[in-house]
This record gives sequence, C-alpha cells and structure tokens, in this order.
Amino acid sequence: MTSLRHNTSERPASVDREPRDGYLDAARDCILDVGWRRTTLTEVARRAGVSRMTIYRTWPDMPTLLGDLMTREWAGVVTDHVSAEGPAIDRITDGVVGTVRQLRHNELFVRIVELDPELILPYLFSRRGRSQELILQLTAEAVAAGQRAEEVRPGNPVAIARALLLAAHGFVLSVHTMVDDEVSEDDLDAELALLIRRTLAP
Repeated sequence: MTSLRHNTSERPASVDREPRDGYLDAARDCILDVGWRRTTLTEVARRAGVSRMTIYRTWPDMPTLLGDLMTREWAGVVTDHVSAEGPAIDRITDGVVGTVRQLRHNELFVRIVELDPELILPYLFSRRGRSQELILQLTAEAVAAGQRAEEVRPGNPVAIARALLLAAHGFVLSVHTMVDDEVSEDDLDAELALLIRRTLAP
C-alpha cells in the first residue's frame, strides 16, 4: 500500500466536539508519526496538552484507546456512505463500494497495515469489532428494507450482510495484490459492484 501523509481533511470536524475527541486526535497523530508500537499514553497526553492522569482516567491502556480510535475512524467512513435515497440495490452497492474505496486509502488504516498489521488480524480471524458490527447492522437493515420493497431477493438479511462484508474484506486488504498493467483498482471496484448487484438481485 502507498504511504500517506497527514491529511487534515480526514479528521473529524471540530464543531461540537468533546475533549475526548481531542485526545483521540492526539493518539491518531502519534500513530501516523511513529506507529502503534512506539505510541504511549504519556505521549498522547503530551500531544493533547493534558496530564497523563487525564488520559489514564479515560483509557487504562493503549489497546483500549486504539479500540475507540478505530471505532471512531471506521464508523465515520461507513456513515459517510449511508444513503436513504434511490433503489435499494443502488444504495447498498454504492455504500459498500464507497466505503471500501475510502477505507482502503484512509491514512490511519494504511499506516496501521504498513507498520502494525497484527492489530488488524483479530478482526479477521477471531472476532468482530464495533465498526464491523455497525456495518453489518446498517447493511442488514438496508437489505431487509429492500426485501420489503421487493427490490432485493429473499433470504436472511443478516446472512446476506455478513457475506457482503466477507467479500469486502478482500477488496480492502488485498486489492493491491491484484492490480497490474492488465487490471486497475477501478476495474476491480467495478467487479465488486457487479458482485453485490448480482448477489442482491431478485
């Protein structure tokens, strides 16, 4: 994956934010600068301009802080692509493909995969994370709504949502291994869109 520098446009908006968001911003900056292994709660406190105990009162350790940071980051990516307008299959397809594209180039995600890929492994092999649960909930709700409108094929909407998420994992994590002079990233995203449409078609 391509390295990405700081991009302030990816940061959450500063309006109506709690102090906790500022601490998460500081942790994000640390990870972008030096990676997860070298980021400490003490350094997060220094960058946030607060005492170390202030950070410790919110998060007892770095894994807990990272969990909240990743949930905030990925949930923001997901909700950016949720739409209530248009035919159900179009909405679901655009939402999944748009989320995959944005996540694949999200600077925090890229940095973690480059320097500390083991942080991602539990969510692929052991358990679902909070952001994955959010994706599944939104997708299952959209599938169920499409079924009620007779725009999406019958079937267990939860199972359909989980199958789509499993397919999307490869397009987030491994698409770069399939890009060369014959096939572009856009070509593969078009195939993902086709896969989703055919999966959902009545």
